[in-house]
Amino acid sequence: MKDKDLTNPRKNSSLLEEIPLTSKHVFDGKLLQVYYDEVELPDKTTSTREWIKHPGASAVVPVFQDGTIMLLKQFRYPPRKIFIEVPAGKIDPGETAYSTAERELFEESGVECEQLIQVGSFFPAIGYADEIIYSYVAWGLTVHDQNMDDDEFLVNHRIPFSQALEMIQDGEITDGKTICTLLHASHWWKKNAPFQIEL
Repeated sequence: MKDKDLTNPRKNSSLLEEIPLTSKHVFDGKLLQVYYDEVELPDKTTSTREWIKHPGASAVVPVFQDGTIMLLKQFRYPPRKIFIEVPAGKIDPGETAYSTAERELFEESGVECEQLIQVGSFFPAIGYADEIIYSYVAWGLTVHDQNMDDDEFLVNHRIPFSQALEMIQDGEITDGKTICTLLHASHWWKKNAPFQIEL
């Protein structure tokens, strides 16, 4: 193994890949599908993997002309606390990541946009799920009433974009998708700004 270069994962993917041998669907939920797989490891031994199949999601940073963005406050049951988040949601059957971003932005925050562009993507839980989240930034905004699902309770939280970035550093924003999406959006905005804001 000493003479093999592990710094190039594409060149040496065979040294890292795990091959599925069997797969058992152990939970069928409304949102999540849980599997228990047996895999062959790179050294030809076997092990097991528990993982979640997820439809994917989109997350959006809506940017207003005055440099503010619309975030949300929402209680999340697993950690039992209120989080500050970007508008986001799962991709429904028949939807694209783009149409999901547009729908979730309007439903959760009541914000309608004229412009919407993907600025990145990321995997939030690679140790146990295949979920991918697509990051979007939106502008040309009009605010309407929220149109949430019956079991959703959200409060709009409009703050300066620059403040949101500071809140990441200060530990006030701790939701992973919100951190990633805000960073994707801020990097894109610095290079491609449709209009100037303070970042």
